[in-house]
Amino acid sequence: MDRRAALQNIGLALLSAGVVNTTAATGSLFAADGTPEFDDSRLGELKDLSGYFPFKPSESPEEWRERAEYVKRQIKVAAGVWPEPEKMKIEATLHGQVDRDDYTVEKVFFESSPGLFVTGNLYRPKGKQGPFPMILSPHGHFAQGRFHDSGEKRVKEDIKAGAEKYEVGGRYPLQARCVQLARMGCMVFHYDMLGYADGFSLSNKLIHGFAKQRPAMSSEKNWGLFSAQSELRLINALGLQTLNSIRALDWVSSMPEVDTKRIGITGASGGGTQTFILAAIDDRISAAFPAVMVSTAMQGGCTCENATYLRIDTGNIEFAALLAPRPIGMSAANDWTKEIETKGLPELKQHFKMMGVPENVVGKYYPFPHNYNYVSRAMMYEFFNQHFKLGKTSPIIEPDFQPLTREELTVWSKKYPGPPSDEQSEMKILHSLARNNADQIKRLTPKDSTSLAKYREIVGGAVEVMVGRTFPEADDVKVENISEEEKQGFRQYHTLLKNERYGEATPALFLLPNQWNQKVVIWLHDQGKSGLLQKDGSLAAPIQRLVEAGTAVAGIDVLYQGDFNQSQPAPTEMPVVKNPREFAGYTLGYNHPVLSKQVHDVLNVLCFSKNHKSNPQSISLVGFGFSGVRAAAACAHSPELIDQLAVDTGGFRFAEITQIRDLRLWPGAVKYGDVNGLLSLCQPAALWIAGDSAVVPKLVQATYNSAGLLNKVEMFNEKANRENSAVDWLIKG
Repeated sequence: MDRRAALQNIGLALLSAGVVNTTAATGSLFAADGTPEFDDSRLGELKDLSGYFPFKPSESPEEWRERAEYVKRQIKVAAGVWPEPEKMKIEATLHGQVDRDDYTVEKVFFESSPGLFVTGNLYRPKGKQGPFPMILSPHGHFAQGRFHDSGEKRVKEDIKAGAEKYEVGGRYPLQARCVQLARMGCMVFHYDMLGYADGFSLSNKLIHGFAKQRPAMSSEKNWGLFSAQSELRLINALGLQTLNSIRALDWVSSMPEVDTKRIGITGASGGGTQTFILAAIDDRISAAFPAVMVSTAMQGGCTCENATYLRIDTGNIEFAALLAPRPIGMSAANDWTKEIETKGLPELKQHFKMMGVPENVVGKYYPFPHNYNYVSRAMMYEFFNQHFKLGKTSPIIEPDFQPLTREELTVWSKKYPGPPSDEQSEMKILHSLARNNADQIKRLTPKDSTSLAKYREIVGGAVEVMVGRTFPEADDVKVENISEEEKQGFRQYHTLLKNERYGEATPALFLLPNQWNQKVVIWLHDQGKSGLLQKDGSLAAPIQRLVEAGTAVAGIDVLYQGDFNQSQPAPTEMPVVKNPREFAGYTLGYNHPVLSKQVHDVLNVLCFSKNHKSNPQSISLVGFGFSGVRAAAACAHSPELIDQLAVDTGGFRFAEITQIRDLRLWPGAVKYGDVNGLLSLCQPAALWIAGDSAVVPKLVQATYNSAGLLNKVEMFNEKANRENSAVDWLIKG
């Protein structure tokens, strides 16, 4: 059978499957009134923190291990701790010990990163023999943090309602839990959230109250938290607090008197968020008790509880599931967690049973407002008593204690003055962290196949999270042909590629030469699939050359291109959720960035082409302008599917973005090497790169050389004829 007959058979196969509409001559995907003839989930409303976040347990431990690895990596990427922070010696200052009858309290501070401090109090039991269990205790959004005093009026109301039992513990609930745990034989490190109590190296107004972008802190050089530049480096409030928690865990784990097999963590509200985030990503935590935070409903409203990528296709219940088989306990209150016993906990019980430890998860609703009150604390004491085998008789009673004054708690003094807290110090902290992160990534630059594998694990693993998608399965993508037209020397198909798993539709144009050479070029254009054609409908010159050479060519409209814009104009800014606070994490913590969604379109056409019954012998990907970035990102994600990649980004670099709602914003891109970082992941594909230099970028050179494929990289630095040069290279290859 000749090639023309084979192509005709493909068309007949499409007709017999009912997917070709030969009556649609124009290839339009819209009705006469402009209504789209296709549905795409990405055109619907964005998800926000108040959505519904159910958890579906895995069928087996093996299936869960694969899912858990990805979700842990997703959290780490979102928090800016992927790769994991390099272990550094912590120079902690302990001073001002207060001696009580059965415990002592010391003041502690140390730097987690230059200029960024962990501050808190260390409680130690007296009269007991170590090594001791250690409980980390982040406090959450309580007024004044570690210094919290609810006041006489409030505690009387709480005692009357049954939420508290004793006046001292009710007035000082944060101190109460530390004191009681110390009396039970545990060491406790009670440390500040950023912006609270002594943790003011970054202010409370910035970390928890940020609302409006700051133009003076949003340039390429002078940038602070919540800016486009900080997003591009995945530096955010949640991540900074997570870094502090990791450093706190590093520190307590280094103490000879700590039993490192019994390190727990507990906190409420925002402290509950810190509790399950740290416990989810760090197996050194052996048990956790997040109070009034784990829920299928609202996921955390503060800027310190949200981060780009954090909860896309996941949520707090699944984060809790990541502890298995380690124990987790959860209290709920008359707030967004009130349905935990019917929504979330049953699935967690099923999950822990599947993992062989049904006894290691417990949750309980208490009918009181958002809190960490006596009844919740009592539940927590029983939880750690059981799992850390503390040997205390149940029920455990929390007796009164002598509360510490603010002066006895604060770590700063004339001898130890606190750090500055202004925009200049903010920039120093963030820029120092960015340099350290960049140096850490740079040290991963491969020199051989072994280090290349590690580089791909880290940088490639991050890109997978940023794209937010594995490569589609063959059955995920179906084709609906809108029109088919015989042209001179080729057939032209307007089609719709439907990813049924994700509810996506990618409009595509396929050009199939009558004498097909079994090669496919997917040509991405900044004008979408119309960029393959001239105004009169004839093929653009580079496309004509490819078709005449016998190569099939595909063009697509990625999201917000071409057919997507028929019913409504493409947005000029990043769409955002209905939250007045100008923080990207409120949107991008729950929804893919625009670029990620556009890369999904590229993956859809790659999947369709790769799995087509005609079995193409090679698939090449081409992109000019910002479409070159889309092509590089898709190839970095799935390089084994692409034989040749030709890109010309026009000199674009993510580092030049300064507006938080720039449609091109792709958080993490700068951290992981910018455009060259994407290109460095593209082996084994052959590369054609247009730019201002004839020299292969160092990072690309390092990865391709480590793979033994440097000879497959070609640079083109002439200003003119770039598209034609790319076609020459494609045909030659």
